[in-house]
Amino acid sequence: MTKIVSIHSYRGGTGKSNITANLATAIALQGNRVAVIDTDIPSPGIHVIFGLDEQRISKTLNDYIWSRCSIVDAAYDVTPETPNPKEGKVFLVPSSVNADEIARVLNQGYDFRLLNDGLRQLVRQLEIDYLFIDTHPGLNKETLLSIAVSNLVLLILRPDQQDFQGTAVTVDVARQLDARQMLLIVNKVLSSMDQTALREQVTQTYKVPVAGVFTLCEEMVYLASNSIFCLRYPDHPFSQELRRVAAQVVD
Repeated sequence: MTKIVSIHSYRGGTGKSNITANLATAIALQGNRVAVIDTDIPSPGIHVIFGLDEQRISKTLNDYIWSRCSIVDAAYDVTPETPNPKEGKVFLVPSSVNADEIARVLNQGYDFRLLNDGLRQLVRQLEIDYLFIDTHPGLNKETLLSIAVSNLVLLILRPDQQDFQGTAVTVDVARQLDARQMLLIVNKVLSSMDQTALREQVTQTYKVPVAGVFTLCEEMVYLASNSIFCLRYPDHPFSQELRRVAAQVVD
């Protein structure tokens, strides 16, 4: 059975898309068929991390929303080239970066039930094992519905008071929606901070397990979303922590 994972943050700038892309890749490298759908329609960008050139993108999630194509037509094979014999597949459904397309969704909205149908089609036709939904930050109708249909909700936050308060609201809403499982990821933690104490503080505050704590690293900043970090730096502490989170997602 396919596992649907929503990756969400209350505020932007948490590194949500980078973690989504790296988790999807790490799980695919275990021999799984993984799909990522970019529902951050107002500010899409995860295609950049996967190295999907905009000129290669002829169909997007927006085209599916407006009934111009099937959702499978908007799914691109972004599987990285690696020598791993267990390599699975990674498919990405990007959102459009065209300003008119973004404005249309912002002005008119869209029927999430149609997107829900598309998710099922994607899973069935591409035989997906894990489906990742990269959501738009904050709380809106589409995000709430994505949380409701997910088997697992990964909430990403930084050690920041605004993130702490916003995450508390998100956790409360997710519980009201009867989220089946939640895990927290703390990202962009300074190396000088006590990670063990931070993990305990976050766990006790939200009563939700912390799947991983990631230190802000110069290599990630230098990479600047130019590729998949865990492939470029497989032995880096960030990549090691990522694989531990991936194991919890797969579990």
